[in-house]
Amino acid sequence: MTDSRHDGTPEEGTAEDLTADVWTSAGESLPGLARVAAYAALHTTEWGVKTSARAWLRVGRAVTHPDEAASLARDASKAMVVVGDLARSVSSGTPVAKALMSASESLGGLVEASSTETANGHVVSSGPPQASLRELGQQLLDRSRDVWNTDEGHPAYERILTELAPDEARILMLLLTGGPQPSVDVRTGGPIGMVSSQLIAPGLTMIGARSGVRYVDQVPAYLNNLFRLGLVWFSREALRDPMPYQVVEAQPDVLAAMHSVKFAKVVRRSIHLTPFGEDFCKTCLVEEETLAVAAFPEHGVPPEVADPRDPAPG
Repeated sequence: MTDSRHDGTPEEGTAEDLTADVWTSAGESLPGLARVAAYAALHTTEWGVKTSARAWLRVGRAVTHPDEAASLARDASKAMVVVGDLARSVSSGTPVAKALMSASESLGGLVEASSTETANGHVVSSGPPQASLRELGQQLLDRSRDVWNTDEGHPAYERILTELAPDEARILMLLLTGGPQPSVDVRTGGPIGMVSSQLIAPGLTMIGARSGVRYVDQVPAYLNNLFRLGLVWFSREALRDPMPYQVVEAQPDVLAAMHSVKFAKVVRRSIHLTPFGEDFCKTCLVEEETLAVAAFPEHGVPPEVADPRDPAPG
């Protein structure tokens, strides 16, 4: 007779009672199990290979973690219930293939639920252990000594492509094909400016208009992101040709900044691709046929130590 709680709700049986019931029902279905065994042995090899390593990892954790041990016991009992139901289903005349499909869905849900467990409040993946940083470093050195290694492009290029906006790709192509671009800062001038000059408008360029970006007002943010990714650098030096600066200094935003104070002066600077950025553009943004015949302008090399006074476009 089943025990009841004070509110009349039947209590759940103990783990020993549940296991005994499972084995009893499984024993009653032995003819069905015999029929299932041969069929299942031919169709569960792949599933077993995928889950055996995961299961043994759980067993290893169960030795030292009581919570994992209890979870493993519950999952084992549930799995036995599925096996018993499968055998009874086959014994009652259900086609073996249909019964196995139903059981595999139940077992699959059980495996997925146990693939991520919590221990001490943290999520622990039950997948294969990851290589340590030192092991990854040794693998990298091994590849560097492999004369047959045909890897092309820096491994960071794939990640960088996911962190670029379409407009930023246009800016990179402008820098690659058009060369370094002029940039100007508008600062206070006059007699006071010779002693203490204040920045009024930094990093004014025509890069947005020349590259044909869709969102011209986002160009300063685009340049900051390209700088963050190590693709461009901002030089304090002006370009040798003064003509591009005359066009920039005639733009409305530059004129407005100059007219905002009584005395103003323009400081000429330039924006270049880094060597890393040049290689990225040639590897990822230029077709091989074009790369074979094109001659690209040269860019300046950034200083070894960045000058903190170098302003980024604002």
